[in-house]
Amino acid sequence: MPVILPVKEIYPKWDDNCFIAPNATIVGDVVMGKNCSVWFNAVIRGDVNSIRIGNDSNIQDGAVIHATYLKAPTVIGNRVSIGHNAIVHGCTLKDHILIGMGAIVMDHVLIEEYTIIAAGSVVLENTHCESGFIYAGTPAKKIKPITEEQRALLNKLPDNYIMYSDWFR
Repeated sequence: MPVILPVKEIYPKWDDNCFIAPNATIVGDVVMGKNCSVWFNAVIRGDVNSIRIGNDSNIQDGAVIHATYLKAPTVIGNRVSIGHNAIVHGCTLKDHILIGMGAIVMDHVLIEEYTIIAAGSVVLENTHCESGFIYAGTPAKKIKPITEEQRALLNKLPDNYIMYSDWFR
């Protein structure tokens, strides 16, 4: 069974059609939309501030979603894919975004629609990532515009995770 805990009497909430892996952890002020998935060993900690996740988003294996006490909630839009072992902390991610495996996104970052954060990248505090680009490196820098193929991937990847979720129901 997943670890689902209230914090200060606030329970996490999600739609009935979300998939929560048996060893995922979700605590506190977390609200998820429809068709979301939280995969094995992922942690979503809404203990010190709120976390909001839109529809069709996936939090992959080992990812950590957190926020900063009294300063930075976390807002994740629709159709966002958070890669394996990524850390998303106190930031805002708009729709159709891929956060690559092992990437770190820090407080007060704003990532606009149709953006890819490359695997292993570190997006430093207060960074604004423009729509339609790939950001990579430590610290992450704008590398190049996304291609039509990559844009199609951002549209398709959430549907793949909805399909994968069905395998475990």
